Amino acid sequence: MTSEACSSHRCCWLTSPFRYQTWLHLMWVLLVAIIPGLWAQQGTQPQSIKIEGDITLGGLFPVHSRGPAGVPCGEIKREKGIHRLEAMLYALDQINSDPDLLPNITLGVRVLDTCSRDTYALEQSLTFVQALIQKDNSDVRCSNGEPPIIPKPERVVGVIGASGSSVSIMVANVLRLFAIPQISYASTAPELSDKSRYEFFSRVVPPDSYQAQAMVDIVKAMGWNYVSTLASEGNYGESGVDAFLQISREAGGLCIAQSIKIPREPRPGEFEKIIKRLMETSNARGVIIFASEDDIKRVLQTAKKSNLTGHFLFVGSDSWGAKSSPIQDQEEVAEGAVTILPKRASIDGFDQYFTSRSLENNRRNIWFAEFWEDDFKCKLTRPGIKYELGRRKCTGEERISQHSQYEQEGKVQFVIDAVYAMAHALHSMHMDLCPGYMGVCEKMDPVEGRMLLQYIRSVNFNGSAGTGVMFNENGDAPGRYDIFQYQLSNVTNPGYKVIGQWTNHLRLNPEEMQWSGGDRKIPDSVCSFPCESGERKKMVKGVPCCWHCELCDGYQYMLDEFSCGMCPFDMRPFKNRTGCRETPIVKLEWSSPWAIIPVFLAILGILATTGVIITFIRFNDTPIVRASGRELSYVLLTGIFLIYLITFLMIAEPSTGVCAFRRLLLGLGMCISYSAMLTKTNRIYRIFEQGKKSVSPPKFISPTSQLIITFILISVQLLGVFIWFGVIPPHTIIDYEEQKPPNPEFARGVLKCDMGDLSLISCLSYSIVLMITCTVYAIKSRGVPENFNEAKPIGFTMYTTCIVWLAFVPIFFGTAQSTEKLFIQTTTLTVSMSLSATVSLGMLYIPKVYVIIFHPEQNVQKRKRSFKAVVQAATVSVKSNDKQNGESKSKIVPDRSQ
Repeated sequence: MTSEACSSHRCCWLTSPFRYQTWLHLMWVLLVAIIPGLWAQQGTQPQSIKIEGDITLGGLFPVHSRGPAGVPCGEIKREKGIHRLEAMLYALDQINSDPDLLPNITLGVRVLDTCSRDTYALEQSLTFVQALIQKDNSDVRCSNGEPPIIPKPERVVGVIGASGSSVSIMVANVLRLFAIPQISYASTAPELSDKSRYEFFSRVVPPDSYQAQAMVDIVKAMGWNYVSTLASEGNYGESGVDAFLQISREAGGLCIAQSIKIPREPRPGEFEKIIKRLMETSNARGVIIFASEDDIKRVLQTAKKSNLTGHFLFVGSDSWGAKSSPIQDQEEVAEGAVTILPKRASIDGFDQYFTSRSLENNRRNIWFAEFWEDDFKCKLTRPGIKYELGRRKCTGEERISQHSQYEQEGKVQFVIDAVYAMAHALHSMHMDLCPGYMGVCEKMDPVEGRMLLQYIRSVNFNGSAGTGVMFNENGDAPGRYDIFQYQLSNVTNPGYKVIGQWTNHLRLNPEEMQWSGGDRKIPDSVCSFPCESGERKKMVKGVPCCWHCELCDGYQYMLDEFSCGMCPFDMRPFKNRTGCRETPIVKLEWSSPWAIIPVFLAILGILATTGVIITFIRFNDTPIVRASGRELSYVLLTGIFLIYLITFLMIAEPSTGVCAFRRLLLGLGMCISYSAMLTKTNRIYRIFEQGKKSVSPPKFISPTSQLIITFILISVQLLGVFIWFGVIPPHTIIDYEEQKPPNPEFARGVLKCDMGDLSLISCLSYSIVLMITCTVYAIKSRGVPENFNEAKPIGFTMYTTCIVWLAFVPIFFGTAQSTEKLFIQTTTLTVSMSLSATVSLGMLYIPKVYVIIFHPEQNVQKRKRSFKAVVQAATVSVKSNDKQNGESKSKIVPDRSQ
């Protein structure tokens, strides 16, 4: 190749073809060749801090914020930029002055500004790799034939930084190509744990996967199950939220209402849209936020502007931590925010170092003057820069923390630990490769990056805060976090307060927490509130944290959280429906209103019947008693007595004996009564029917015959009852269906005999047949003169009795569905029987007793009538009836002379 002569005796080198190891290297060489050229053309050669040393470390810090569109850098960042940068310089001073750490070796540094922008940081980091680009100078010669003397470019053996995860990812891709180890003090994106892509990356802060686990634990500890996530676009925000979502899915029991991303360059109105979207699921008050300081501040501003102060409950990542800048002027909105920060301590030595910095003793920091102006709100006069009117002039006598607010930035500890980790790795490497050698030996010139990485991963020492510094196989530090809450209402100490820690598991102190207005109760952030006792969850499809509460109604109880079960037939649910309990057993009590009236009527009836029987017995031989048919009268009175007596059996507590007597006596009393009356009416009817045909009397009209007929009729009832006893022995049952209203609190099991409605009607049916038959004979005998026997009273008795029982039927069956069925039907039955017995007693015997007691003069023997006289009377009566129907208007008076 043709060479060019140098312009001086120190030859310059001639451009010649390069040989690179890989095509990828070629790409970066082109970038290295082009970008410095651009810098030279535009006069924008990047500013940097250069401190000479035997071994040079690189440093990447966000000295300035991200500038507006088209401008790479914005305003200076006092805390995240200058504090962290000075922490590295402080650590270098400490290491270089330490006789035991890297003795006789001085660490130098090249610090660059990333301006919080990944693309800009990429351009800056190319400075670190220029010295590693392999050039072939074999064909380059000076004019005198000697090889050119080419100044050796500065070689960076390791890089401290960067801050933001997106910046670290961009830089790590470049440093990996040239095997330059990198230790970050603030990048926490889980993506950086992937060693297949970021092999040379390590960090002294734990990855966001730990942070996300801690935040999931915090959310669960506060009882929240429905939250939204908010992430700044970029690796830090998106990776953090992705880790949170992944861990929450694996843990279960936590649902995401909204997952919103904040664009890198938000358009006007973007944050209003974000707040509006968050309010679409207003129950999700908890907001998990992985965002930059600027984005956090704008979210709080927009929430305040939307009058939502106190609504959102923020859980912030370490980008929020315990910083005051994101919440400045938005304290009311941020109140109650729970934030997380890698466990740290304030480094006293750094405070003494930093507060002693001034414009005179800190000229090595090329950005310190700009920091000074911003920190003290003054203006320095510099050549070529016009003094800004209205702003005071800096005197240079200002002092940090005396004339301005100062609080050590949270990541200072980690910056120092990162520098020390690199120094300890170099120290161990020097001890192994250069034992006993003072300074850097040939084996470490240059430092081989892959070997240095192995030493970095092996370090284990106590860091600046006294906690251990070490790395796992992925280059990550252990997860140790402090948990803060911003408490505004805490009048004794407003601000961030430590409320817990997380080291592989959560230790939270809920009693230390305080929310908007000083409230100590943890607010809710749930999709659906817990169901009340007795309500099951009906899940919303696709959202496992959302449900509707449905009451386990009727006789259901909560089988489990999601389903209801039916209680057994003999049980009812507890009031809270957590289980079933036995249904109370009831029976008709003597003190019940349903029993008092029937018992009262029965007692009166029994007393009246007993009085009649006693009267008849006492006056057994008097004409009235004899004329009424003593034998059948006593049978009839016995039946009436039994009718009244059955009331007590129907009300008595059911037992086998009581049930047996119920079956026996329920129909027997009525059967005896109506059998006797039927025999009487039949006798009268036959006598007068026979009298129309002949003068001879009919058969079976004697008292003995009448008793036999009556007992034959009664025996039919008894036979049916005893057959019933044989087929189904009497027993008691508990009926749980009779009193089972919709409200189970009123459910009762009814203790009763085994007599259903059909059995009861069957028991009475024979008596009803006798009653109807007796009524028919009474109707047929209606023409009999009233002075002959008891046809008319029996007739009236049967008519009234039929009316009573006709009224009984609809009442009895009409209450079959009532919850008081047993009581109503028992009362209806007993009252109807008592009324029918009272009608019989009142119409057939009370008039006789009245005459016997109060008019004994009428109780005399009348002239005995022959059957012929009876026939004549019947004939006259028939003719009288015919003439009353229109055949004659003259009145025929019967002949009573017989």
